[in-house]
Formats: sequence, C-alpha cells, structure tokens
Amino acid sequence: MTLKIYDTLTRKKRPFEPVHEGEARMYVCGMTVQGKPHVGHMRAAVVADMIRRHLEFSGYKVTLVNNFTDIDDKIIAIADKEDVPYQEIARRNMEAYLDAVNRLGLVPATHYPRATEHIPEIVALIQKLVDKGIAYPSGGDVYYRVSKDHEYGKLSGRRPDELRAGARVEVGEAKEDPLDFTLWKGAKPGEPSWPSPWGPGRPGWHIECSAMAMAILGETFDLHGGGMDLLFPHHENEIAQSEAATGKPFARYWTHNGLVNLGGQKMSKSTLHFFLFEDVVREVDPAVIHFYLLSTHYRSPIEFNEDRLAEAGKGLGRLVETRDRVETILGPEGPRRPGSALASLRAGDSCELPEDLAAAGRIFLEAMDDDFNSARALGQLFDASRALNRLVDEGVSDSAGLSDGYRLLIDMLAVLGLRWPERRMDDIPQQIKELADLRWKAKTRRDWAEADRLRDEVALLGWAVLDTADSYALKPLIK
Repeated sequence: MTLKIYDTLTRKKRPFEPVHEGEARMYVCGMTVQGKPHVGHMRAAVVADMIRRHLEFSGYKVTLVNNFTDIDDKIIAIADKEDVPYQEIARRNMEAYLDAVNRLGLVPATHYPRATEHIPEIVALIQKLVDKGIAYPSGGDVYYRVSKDHEYGKLSGRRPDELRAGARVEVGEAKEDPLDFTLWKGAKPGEPSWPSPWGPGRPGWHIECSAMAMAILGETFDLHGGGMDLLFPHHENEIAQSEAATGKPFARYWTHNGLVNLGGQKMSKSTLHFFLFEDVVREVDPAVIHFYLLSTHYRSPIEFNEDRLAEAGKGLGRLVETRDRVETILGPEGPRRPGSALASLRAGDSCELPEDLAAAGRIFLEAMDDDFNSARALGQLFDASRALNRLVDEGVSDSAGLSDGYRLLIDMLAVLGLRWPERRMDDIPQQIKELADLRWKAKTRRDWAEADRLRDEVALLGWAVLDTADSYALKPLIK
C-alpha cells in the first residue's frame, strides 16, 4: 500500500514522497491568540495529530510545527482595553490552547514558535523580497507586489484580474495596487514595535508563517496544513512570498481541513459564532469530542450540534462495551503479547487473527493510506468490535485470536489518537436507571429489538450500558 495525500495545489491525490528520506516535516497554521480556542480550532489540531500519528506509524520521523500569532491589531486592542501588556493576552490564550491539546490527548507539536520570537528572520525575509524588487517600502509599511508574481493565485485558483475588481485600499495604506499585501506594518504611537530598516513596526500576518516555517523546517518541506478558511488569502500569500524569495517550492503538499459549522455557518471569533472548547468540555467527555471530530473525512465540513455529539458518544460507548467484555477474559492488562498487530498486518503477517479481524485491519490501513480517511477507518473499529464480541459470545477463553484481535483494536485507536472516555463516579440520573432497567427486562424476555432500541436511547443521553453475566453496569460518556 502506498500513502497518498490530496494536494490542494495540484488538486489531486499524490503518493507521499518526502524531501528527506524517512522524514516528514509538517507546518500547520495555529491560532491568532486574541481569545481562547473554540471547537473549530481544535479540529485543525486533531487533523494534524492524526496525520502525524499515521506518518509515524508508517515509519517516518515527524517534525510538526504549530505556530502562534502572538501580536496583531486585535491582541493589542484587547490588551489596551484590559490595561495589561499584550504578552499577557497572548500567554493566557496560548495556555488555554495547550490545555485543550492535552485534554484531547493529542501529541504536543515538536515546536510551537511565536511570531515575536522570530522578528530577525522575518525582517531578513522581507529584505530579500525588497532587494529582488518584489516588495517595496511605503510610508513606514512594506508591501508585496502581486503584479510581479505571475503565478499568484495558483494555490486557491483565483485570478488576480478577478480579485482586483473587488479589491480596495484601506485608509492609511499606501499601496501601488489594491491586491498588494502587507509584509511589515509601521507602528502607530504607543503600539508594540520592533526596529527594522523601514522604521519601527511589526510583521504582517502572512510573512510570519513563511519565516517561521523556513527557519525550522527548511526552504522546502513536506506538508503545510490548516483550515480551509486560510486557503485565501493567507496560504496564497505564504506560497507567493516564500517562493519569490527562494525560487524553490515552499511545501510539497498542501492539506486543508474542512471547517466546523454551527447552524450551517463556520465557527468564527470575528462573528462571535462559536463554542469555546473549555465550555463544551464541561458537558462532553474530551474523548467523545475527539471521536466526533474524526467521524467525517478531514477535508469535509462537519456540523457541530448536540445530536452529533450524542451519536459520537453512542459509537464510542459500543467500543467501551467491547473493551470491558474482552478484558473480563484477558484481564485489565489486555493482550498477552507485546508489539503491534497492525504493524504485523502492514508487514503481511496476520498474527493469529481470525479473518474478519484481519480484514478490518487491512481496510483500516487502506483507508488511512488513502488521504487519511478517518471516517472509513472508524468504520473498521466497529467491524473489529463486532468480531471481538462474536469471539466472546462463542465462549473463547484467552485465545491468541482474541488477544491479537484486541491488540489490533487498541492499535487502530492509537493511530487515530483516540482514547477511552474518562472514568468518573458521577451519579446516575434516575431517567437513565429506569431506561436501563427496561432494557434489561426486554433482554431477559428476548425482545432484542426493544433492548437495542433502549440501549441506543440510553447512549443518546450519554451513557453506555455494559452487560455482565447476570446484570449490567452503566458508565458515562457525557458528563
């Protein structure tokens, strides 16, 4: 199997061929930290984590860079309003983001650079563009000359002449052309600033990512990711200024995750149309949020609502039920043998897996190698779960097939970055107890359809029903 990645620039899936053999270097645009992260921010983080994990599973040494924009007009405005240094606004919101990463169980990025830490590299990159005549100083600012870039628009597919028709020059700007974008912003009185050949100021939004990416990963690296809303103008401007400066391709593959929508509209801080991650996690287990964010292919948009979260909780609950049934046989330590059953399948060795479990593992690998298709991969978790439940129902006792099959399920969860829900001692609501009792009665009289219906109803309310030999237990998925 060959790993293929959909590249926004070429608009097709291409085999993954890294710049450096055995390595994968990734840059994923992070937050502008004027506020705390919302669920939309965390989808980009979850997608990056999934890609990183599958690349590592596939044998690559991965370097992941996830930046913070820690200075911009909004951060300065909030700091002025609160009468605190801009660094305080950036610090607390970066901490909130990193806390969300931890709550979701994501592997921290290799580097979390901040724009203000890379001012020398930013200034040097702008100077290179000025020296080439593709950037020009004007009134304390520095702008990129779009008219000098004959490939401008190649990433987003937008033509400069079409863009120019709707473009305008903002008050205070001294551009040669409405499409020209800011590389350096001259400082207004009282604003934070850094020295430069063009006077005190701060970097424009687009140039900082080019400078940080190249400083850490090199002039050409493998994967550049971020939300679909960054495709234009942010990523278009990144690729333009980077390749104009170096004469080399900036990134070999551009990956863009679909947005998280709320009522059909994207979550956005600018429109106050979002749910903060810290608010959602008060009501929903982080493992359920993670599961939900992987339930749709990363390039597709996903709708955020309580029903979708409940469905994710229901699905994860079924996997938890399988885990607990298997562990009653194997014990809490699980599989008898160390190592990765999934890696064995990749190498052509099915271990001692029954065929239905081996098939689930092979299809899982095909899905992940086909542009990280987590939606299809999740389906194989349930196929594996059903196969494991069958072995338990057949009375298998500590067989190699059961052990290897459970090892396979754990391996697939790990590649996706999924964890089990947190175990809590929450009080069980009376409504949940009554529904679970009704389900047990339906099961004892062999009314399987009614028992399944009631189990699903309990799951939609955020609880998993776990059958034992002569009774049942309840475990919460949603707080």
